Amino acid sequence: MLLKTYQTETLGVLRRFLEDARLHGPKAAYEAITQEADQAKRLRGYGGKYEPLLGQEDMPYVCLRLPTGGGKTLLGAHAVSVARDAWIDAEFPLVLWLVPTNMIRTQTVDALNNPRHPYRAALDDKFGGRVRIYDIGDFGRIRAHDLAGNCCVVVGTLQTLRVESTDGRKVYAHHEELEPLFSQVPRHMAGLETLGADMAAKVGGHPDDIRYSFANLCHLRRPLMIVDEAHKAVTGLSREMQARVNPCAIIEFTATPHKKSNILHSVSAMELKDAQMIKLPVRLEEHGDWESAVTGAILKRAELAEEAAKDRAGYIRPIVLFQAEDKNREVTVEVLRDHLINTHHVDPAAIAVATGDQRGLDGINLFDPACPIEYVITVEALKEGWDCSFAYVFCSVANIKSATDAEQLLGRVLRMPYATRRKSPMLNKAYANLVSKSFAEAANTLRDRLVDMGFEESEAEANIEAEQGTFDDGLWGERRRPRPSTRITVDAAPEALAAVKAAAPEKVRIDTAPDAAPTITVTGFLREAEKEAIFAALPEKAAQVVREEVARYEAENAHQASPAELTGDFIIPRLMASVQGELVFADADILGEYFDWSLADHSAKLSHAEFSVRDTSEAFEIDLDGDNLMVRHRDQTDQLMLDVPVGGWTEGGLVNLLARQVRQADSAIGHGEMISWLADAVRHLTGPRGIPLATLMRCRFILARKLREKIAAIRSDVRQGVYQRCLFAPEAKPELSFENGFRFHEGMFAGVPTYRGTKYRFSKHYLGWDRVPRFDGKGDDGGEGEEFKAAQQLDSMGEVDYWVRNVSKHADAFWLPLANNHTYPDFVAKLKDGRLLVVEYKGDHLVEGSTEKRAIGQLWQEASKGAGVYVFAEKERDGMNVKEQILDAIRKA
Repeated sequence: MLLKTYQTETLGVLRRFLEDARLHGPKAAYEAITQEADQAKRLRGYGGKYEPLLGQEDMPYVCLRLPTGGGKTLLGAHAVSVARDAWIDAEFPLVLWLVPTNMIRTQTVDALNNPRHPYRAALDDKFGGRVRIYDIGDFGRIRAHDLAGNCCVVVGTLQTLRVESTDGRKVYAHHEELEPLFSQVPRHMAGLETLGADMAAKVGGHPDDIRYSFANLCHLRRPLMIVDEAHKAVTGLSREMQARVNPCAIIEFTATPHKKSNILHSVSAMELKDAQMIKLPVRLEEHGDWESAVTGAILKRAELAEEAAKDRAGYIRPIVLFQAEDKNREVTVEVLRDHLINTHHVDPAAIAVATGDQRGLDGINLFDPACPIEYVITVEALKEGWDCSFAYVFCSVANIKSATDAEQLLGRVLRMPYATRRKSPMLNKAYANLVSKSFAEAANTLRDRLVDMGFEESEAEANIEAEQGTFDDGLWGERRRPRPSTRITVDAAPEALAAVKAAAPEKVRIDTAPDAAPTITVTGFLREAEKEAIFAALPEKAAQVVREEVARYEAENAHQASPAELTGDFIIPRLMASVQGELVFADADILGEYFDWSLADHSAKLSHAEFSVRDTSEAFEIDLDGDNLMVRHRDQTDQLMLDVPVGGWTEGGLVNLLARQVRQADSAIGHGEMISWLADAVRHLTGPRGIPLATLMRCRFILARKLREKIAAIRSDVRQGVYQRCLFAPEAKPELSFENGFRFHEGMFAGVPTYRGTKYRFSKHYLGWDRVPRFDGKGDDGGEGEEFKAAQQLDSMGEVDYWVRNVSKHADAFWLPLANNHTYPDFVAKLKDGRLLVVEYKGDHLVEGSTEKRAIGQLWQEASKGAGVYVFAEKERDGMNVKEQILDAIRKA
């Protein structure tokens, strides 16, 4: 299963932390990474001072924050091999995987035991299929050969291990079947729980003898601890439990981290949306009573079903998730089910009830087109681990403000079917029907629930839309452009009206009533294509009426329209490269496909400066690119001797072990080519360098890391060469393509947190003054930062027709290629003379190191042949402010 970009980046940060922790310690590694500009911006207050667990300074303890729907469990499976390679230095680690409930424990064990499931596939891929999965209740089945030759994962709940007293708990009890696992352990060993008088009397041992318990086995083997929903684990008792287990590292995953956790990396909700993992925004409709909320949910499901029937990208059957009240309340599961059947005439076969007592979803495949279920009623039984991306509508018949399970249920309707954006905008959103006294109450409640699920408050607010109403002052009081509307009475058949609605479902509403002509309500401004589709759907006479009214309405309200609504789309041309007579996207990955390279053409020799080992009586001292790493002999686990017998230590065996560690899933390097290159590396180390083979075997994980880095550097050099050759060499012929360009359009940054300042209203922003994406950075006084001030100067320029804040890494944003990445200029503008303007703004602290960005921007301008202007603007340069630098560039271009 191919990971999403944000998932790969998350694992990359984890790997970097663990590798740096080997050299400098967890505290230094954590604080260095979280204080980097990009990470500090991403963490937004989550990062800070590293807090070691119970004073264990040398044990890495970090938390990765991902909102609901981000794939925490999948990343947990991938994190095992990352930790093995970067920190544990053991071929087959023991993993203790802790989850918050028995329901999730069962689901996790089932998934990890299923060879076709992505979780298990991630482990099998990295461990060559040598994986063993155990429910914590079955730990007695673990044998020494399992630990020696397999990655063993034991899945349990936090509660199983988290106790004040260990007496009477199975994992802390003495088990004779575990005795072989302690055969090489002294009868008395510090840190292990002993039998005690009562247990010794039962088993015929000495009170001071160690217990053959699972907890003691963990303490000896020092497992990697993976903690799901980690915010539920941060208590003093949990910390004591973790100390008993004695993990070698703890990696936590949660949507809502605790302040005491060391948050290493944070993923935003917008990254999930851009990766097409979740449906956003959430369209909210409030109702005065529960019956109206149910009716609204049913109607919305029917509307979505019509859209889904037109979607050819994959079968979708929209489902409503109802949250009923507890048995002692008014609207119980039974009341709600009867209401659906008797009042709305819903087929009973289309309703499933899933509660603690009624298991209506057991054994049901909701994704099967033959499945009739369209409504699921629960109270809280779906709150953990239930995933059906066909769930689109959440309806709570009670005020969810006081419902602690609401955020979990709401999260069930956010998953995107097939993790692919649909053609119909309606199918890319989730829907909530809530009972509340006012829309403001419902909106605030929904916002709070999204925050509970891991959204930033600004993200939550930006991703809630009103199903009805204009809300010129915004849902939370920020100013919004008024949304004008017009109501047109027409004479047309239902089929024609349905086509009108389909032409612009977000802007058009159709109202019909007995003994009255239908009406079309248009809200906002229609695009030309939408208007043409509406006119074509209507009879000629009705079309003329609508055409005239829309023209009058638009002329009267043009002052309220954004440039996007008035002018439509505009295109920023894409940089193209000529390769073998063909124009292709100027992207280093694509360009690299046209040029073969071989690892054999690059030296495999590691110099003394790159890698050096001294074997002393107590430790291996490893010099790694100037850093010194100590690996003490006592840190080597028994597994090192078990998985590779000393008599079997050969250069060929080491090469095969290294190949497993160095192999990269995205590498085009063939197996034979890799083996040959690694063999050269090993022969050089054991030959001219004189490092004993036994030493290399014991240090093979560190050696593999260095070889991975060397190959990555070679690949980077190759990419740089191809990039330079295709774009900057004298024979290069870069061009711009409007046909393949980046399309800027109304609503392109919907859901992105917006600028909410009140001191300045931008008058020329392409998407409107209320849709300016949030700026990066803050000023020294806590106010608006440099990027905002640069935007102010751009907005004030008479030469600019309109401009847009370009959102870095957004799926629709404009980018230029770098040799090993992309750069996203901060602003894109249309000048009044018809030219396009691209502005990259960098504050004083970021100007250095931007040579590559300047070069590619200048190349884009040159390839535009006068149609485009690129400016690398600074806070001040040569006595000119940002505005003066832009004007100077416009005049010279």
